[in-house]
Amino acid sequence: MAIVGYAPGVYDMFHIGHLNILRRAREHCDHLIAGVVEDDVVTRIKGRPPVVPHQERMDVIRALDLVDEVISDWSSDKFEMWKQLRYDVLFKGDDWKGTEKGTRLERLLGEVGAQVHYFPYTASTSSTDLRRLLEGMS
Repeated sequence: MAIVGYAPGVYDMFHIGHLNILRRAREHCDHLIAGVVEDDVVTRIKGRPPVVPHQERMDVIRALDLVDEVISDWSSDKFEMWKQLRYDVLFKGDDWKGTEKGTRLERLLGEVGAQVHYFPYTASTSSTDLRRLLEGMS
């Protein structure tokens, strides 16, 4: 049976950390779906919109051979996305591990036979750091 993986992310200012997650996710599933979080969801969660608009971020991810499918992620609740996609494994950076959100998601997904697989967070580069750098230049 094919393992369906889901790798949600903002993927703003695409960088090596994003690439690392998608490369690792590809190794652990047969069909990889990348969910690009919609602008309004990002704004609600982070308090500011992404630098790169949603459709452009989708186009960047769609251009990667690593992913089989790209969808618009409309919810900050990844269990709601599971209800739509029925993925087997959710891939996230380990900055979620041990958090209230991560623990809740592990429990809910476990109840339906799915799981969360964490990958090491790439500390050397982040969209937040890139954004700070850009803001400091203006």
